[in-house]
Amino acid sequence: MESESAPRRTVGQKLEHLFHTVRRPDGREYGNEEVAALVSQQGETISSSYIWYLRTGQRDNPTLKHLTALARFFGVPAAYFFDDEMTNRVEAELALLTAMNDAGVRGVALRAAGLSPESLRTVYEVISRVSELEGKTPRSGEKR
Repeated sequence: MESESAPRRTVGQKLEHLFHTVRRPDGREYGNEEVAALVSQQGETISSSYIWYLRTGQRDNPTLKHLTALARFFGVPAAYFFDDEMTNRVEAELALLTAMNDAGVRGVALRAAGLSPESLRTVYEVISRVSELEGKTPRSGEKR
C-alpha cells in the first residue's frame, strides 16, 4: 500500500512511464506519431500532438475513450490511469517483464524455478547483497 504522504502521479507522468517502459519489438521507444497512428488503426482517433500534450501535462483531463485506447495500446488496464494501487501493480509487472528481457535475469529466474522457499530467499539475499556492493538502490517495495 502506498504511503498517504506520497504525492499522486498525474496522468501525464503515468503515460510517460508507459512510453519509457513498453518498447517496440526492436527495443526502441514508441514516438507520439507512431502511437497515434496505431491507436487510430484500433478504431480510436487521437493526434500525436494531443498525446504530447498529455505526456507533458499540458492537458490533464483526457476523455475516458482516449485513456482506454492508450491503455489498450500499451497492454495495461484502463484502471492504470485512475487507481494508484492498480498503477503500482502494473508497474511492478512491467518492471518484471523488462527485467525478464535481459537474458541474464531470465537465466537466473529459470534456474531458480522449483527451488524451495528457503533457497529462493537465499538467492534473493545474495542478489540483494551484490546489488548493494554495486551501489544499486532497492526498487520501490523491495526490502533491503
